[in-house]
Amino acid sequence: MSPTPPARPSIDHRPRRLALFALLGLAALAAAPTVGAQGYPTHTVKLIVPFPPGGPLDATGRLVAQKLTEAWGQSVVVENRPGAGGNIGADLVAKSPPDGYTMLLGALSTHAVNPSLYATMPYDAIRDFAPITLLATTPNLLVVNPSLPVNSVRELVAWARAHPGKLSFGSGSNGSAGHLAGELFKVDTGIDVVHIPYKGSAPATQALLAGDVAFMFDNLASATPLVKAGKLRALAVTTAERSRLAPDLPTMAEAGVPGFDISTWYGLFAPAATPKDVIARWNADVTRMLAAPDFRERLAAQGAEAAPTTPEAFAAFIRSEMTKYARIVKASGAKVD
Repeated sequence: MSPTPPARPSIDHRPRRLALFALLGLAALAAAPTVGAQGYPTHTVKLIVPFPPGGPLDATGRLVAQKLTEAWGQSVVVENRPGAGGNIGADLVAKSPPDGYTMLLGALSTHAVNPSLYATMPYDAIRDFAPITLLATTPNLLVVNPSLPVNSVRELVAWARAHPGKLSFGSGSNGSAGHLAGELFKVDTGIDVVHIPYKGSAPATQALLAGDVAFMFDNLASATPLVKAGKLRALAVTTAERSRLAPDLPTMAEAGVPGFDISTWYGLFAPAATPKDVIARWNADVTRMLAAPDFRERLAAQGAEAAPTTPEAFAAFIRSEMTKYARIVKASGAKVD
């Protein structure tokens, strides 16, 4: 009878299988597309506009969405979430997943004015967002009723000083760009004029046309047709440099108010912690879009000028704007609860 062969020691293959599975898992993770890889976007992207439909911000947002949809082959849709000076829509994006699928078309109000204007804010304008690019800036015009016997900013200041407390200026609301431009004008020139807020820029313009207020700082696109028709008189643009859309008008600084620089602006933001390659994709594609003549023409029709930036330059710009408007809001005493 042949001897029984010795039993082979049992070998546990589980560690080897687990190691193999781990390696396969790592390989799969490495091969899987990230949010910001070339596969982005893989489904619909929402662009939140924190103001009602029909305004210049909404029109720009829809143009951006259309162009990105064409470029990406995936839908980019505008969703209007108005309220609280833009805070409601901005807050929605601040609290959205940082995956590149919910983005914000923010503005001067949401990221520069409101942090000083509102007693409490639902979001932190710096900490809760990743800036992508500035899109466009819109200069305001200092316009007066033609019945006022002034033809320059210096003459307006002299008239106001000769009649303290007698002149008033209108705006679309407390804390609007037009209101804060007027407050900065008061602070920088030391004049005594009265602010009268209205429920929107249209009724404020009607009040100016009727002579109920003497002057206002109005959007360039809205004011230009009335200036050309002789119904209003334009004295200056509010930006630091002359506008290409109104090259014959001096800046406020040229007209005797040094350092004056107010503009309405808007730009793109993502929730904080959005992958950097997603931010870079948006920045590159939108910057390319802003260079196109047809896009610039559409902006010009709204009185806006394309102003693309890097994310870093946009972040620095926002901080400087917050500092500027904190000073203006404090000087004006304007507050919203």
